[in-house]
Amino acid sequence: MERFSLLTQLIFFLFLIDFAAAAEATTRSNGRREMRHAGFLYTRNRGRCTPQFWSSRREAWPRMIPQTSSVSKVFGSRALERYKVDLTLLQATERNDDHSNAFSSLLKQSSAALLNSYARKNFPYSAWEVKTLLIQALVSEKAAALQAKHFSFANEACT
Repeated sequence: MERFSLLTQLIFFLFLIDFAAAAEATTRSNGRREMRHAGFLYTRNRGRCTPQFWSSRREAWPRMIPQTSSVSKVFGSRALERYKVDLTLLQATERNDDHSNAFSSLLKQSSAALLNSYARKNFPYSAWEVKTLLIQALVSEKAAALQAKHFSFANEACT
């Protein structure tokens, strides 16, 4: 009986050591050191292509699109009709009103998609396609929601 108890304690001790090592594991990606914490049941991993990533300013924005660029200058006059004149791309990626408004979601996801088209080699859309698809989706709320979902899938899948 005592041997069984000792074996149980040893297994528990090894489990704790393994868990602690996993929680302290570090990885390197693009020369930057990142801390990864082990989650028990669910770990949320934010991709390097989402609007949240671009609004966090963890990576330099592509030179073609400064953070202070206005939405109307980047996406054209049709976007000017739908969005504020002085709205910047950085503000578009930071928006939190995209759950209830299809046009806000479209702008947020298309801004990230545009940044990804310049910054990520294997992104499925070119910059020209992102701009064109945004303009085409402005015709209705249904089209805006559908295109926002397509951009969201591409942004989430991007690496």
